[in-house]
Amino acid sequence: MYTLTVVLLMFALPIASILIEVLGCKSSPAFLLVFGKWFVFWAVGARLFLAGLRQAIQPRFTAETILGIKGDAPLHIVQELGFANISIGAIALISIFSSAWVMPAASAGCLFYGLAGIRHVVQRNRNPLENTAMISDLFIFVVLAVYVVLALVAGSK
Repeated sequence: MYTLTVVLLMFALPIASILIEVLGCKSSPAFLLVFGKWFVFWAVGARLFLAGLRQAIQPRFTAETILGIKGDAPLHIVQELGFANISIGAIALISIFSSAWVMPAASAGCLFYGLAGIRHVVQRNRNPLENTAMISDLFIFVVLAVYVVLALVAGSK
């Protein structure tokens, strides 16, 4: 279920949303704006918000199942990570209503996913779920980094 959720939120739903908006629009929307809006909404907003809720409510799942850390000691840290994920995710979800929020949410998500992905890379003895997290974190880091750079370049012209 975890892997399916990650694939839907990080790839399938953003791509489907982009296609629906571009194909359903009578005018030609700026592709970069549509691309950023939907990847930020799904991959940063929905994924981090949902992950944050799970971490805040069920910290043991993240600690034990994904990170392979047993015991009660890390649970309060995982819950605090959940609060941070809820916060970043909420900003990205709200960005669907205000295009001015897309770039800040994309930047925060890019930084978070890049750092988390690197952390997974250096982790020895990753389990399959942590591998899924690592691959998806690095994938969305690259997607968001490309978006942020292209948007900044386009905005400076």
